[in-house]
Parts: sequence; structure tokens; C-alpha cells
Amino acid sequence: MKKLWAFLFFIFISIQLFAQNKDYQTITNIHYYDESVNKSDVYINERCVLDVYIPKNVKNFSTVIWFHGGGLTGGNKEIPKYLQEKGIAVIGVNYRLSPQVNAAKAIEDAATATAWVFKNIKNYGGDENLIFISGHSAGGYLASMVALNKDYLAKYNLDANRLAGIIPFSGHTITHFTIRKEKGFPEYKPLIDEFAPLYFVRADAPPMLLITGDRELELFGRYEENAYMQRMMKLAGHQQTTLYELQGFDHGGMAEPAFPLLLKEIKRIEKLKEVKVK
Repeated sequence: MKKLWAFLFFIFISIQLFAQNKDYQTITNIHYYDESVNKSDVYINERCVLDVYIPKNVKNFSTVIWFHGGGLTGGNKEIPKYLQEKGIAVIGVNYRLSPQVNAAKAIEDAATATAWVFKNIKNYGGDENLIFISGHSAGGYLASMVALNKDYLAKYNLDANRLAGIIPFSGHTITHFTIRKEKGFPEYKPLIDEFAPLYFVRADAPPMLLITGDRELELFGRYEENAYMQRMMKLAGHQQTTLYELQGFDHGGMAEPAFPLLLKEIKRIEKLKEVKVK
């Protein structure tokens, strides 16, 4: 009989937790530029919006800013299903695309959206000290650029080191191929300039988790780029750069198995910050 009651109690708790996990809200198409900018630029007004996905009955939750992929020429904002109902907020961001604008404008948009999150997430119940920046492919590149080149957030009087963690999925660490194309570079000719995360290697950056697919299946040597980033960050004195290679997964397929690693990293950093507070 005791076993039966224990089983029923377990089922009750599971149902309660499941119901709680369903208690989320999505707010769509919020403009992250100021109204004056939106009025002066039709494309910004059309494109530069974000969606906010938040747990309704949780306070001081972590937030993931998520930038979509698409080579800086395509794609749309998303709230990845693997990040839903996990007790965290997710911010899905649209940004301007090439060839409508120079591809580097996407970095400015990503920084502006990030600044919006820092300014507003507390109003939704989030902890502004637990904001993580991430994305897949071109989105991972944008996350790294905003986090490593401190100039982008400095325009909004924000220190990029306030980010709790940088977690790019299969992102370029050299200059993005679309930016190289705009400069007239051949597809396979690498470049490391002010549009390369590698250009901004530094010891004081937030924790960085680099995730790629299988080196033999990845796009354009993406694993090797990230391996070099890990090595340079460590040589520069950064203490928390980790690289995962997801063997058997190609560039597109690596995202699904990468999400549990992202969530695990969030939990790790949450615990570290709890210890510091105590």
C-alpha cells in the first residue's frame, strides 16, 4: 500500500511539474531600436524585431539570446523548441540581411538587440546577470562578435563582460564568408580582421562554450576554426573556453544535440553565481 501511495504521489508531482512547464508566455515582434530609428529606416522597422519567450511564474530566471542562422543572407527569428519549457527565457532575434545592407550591419543589430535585453529583461522577471548569448551558424558568429568585440555594446554603455556566457553553435571565428564575399575574397580564402571573433581574443571574456559538428562533416572547416579559437583563448589566458565536437553530425544536424550542452552550461554558471552570492 505504501508503494502505491508513493507511486501516486510521484505521478501527482510529475503532473504538477508538467503543468508548470506549460506556463509560458510569448510576446512577438518587439522593436529593439528606438522609435526615432524605426521611423527613419523602413528596413529596420520591418526587420529589426524580436520575440520574448518567458516563464510566467518564475523570477530571476536565466535568458538565452538566440540569433538564427542563414549565412547573414536569410533566415528568421525563432524560439528553438529544445529551449522551450526549461525554466528560462529565450529571445529570438531578427536582424538585417545582405544584400539589402552590408552584412556587417547584422552585428550592429545583434548588439542593439542584446542591449535591449539588458535594459528590459528585469521587467519580465529575468536576472540581468544571467544573460547568455548564442545562435547557430551565422547566429553563432553574431553572438561571438557581440561578446568579444566590446565596442559594440560599449555604444550602449554596456560592458560585454556582463554576459554570463558565450555559446556559439558552429559559428565562424574568422571573418564571415558573406563579409569576405562583399570584400571580393574567394570562398576558401580566410581572413581575420575586425569582423572576425578571433581578432578579439582576450583573457577577460565571459565563459565561452564552442560547439561544432564532426570535423569531416562540417561546413568549410568550421571545427578547425573553433579549435584554433579555443587554443588562442587559452594562450591569451582565458580560463573558461571549452570546445565540443559532435561526431557524426553535420553543420545543420549538430544543433539538436548541442542544446543539452547549452542548458548544462547555463546550470553550471547559475551554480557558480549562487556560490559567489553566498
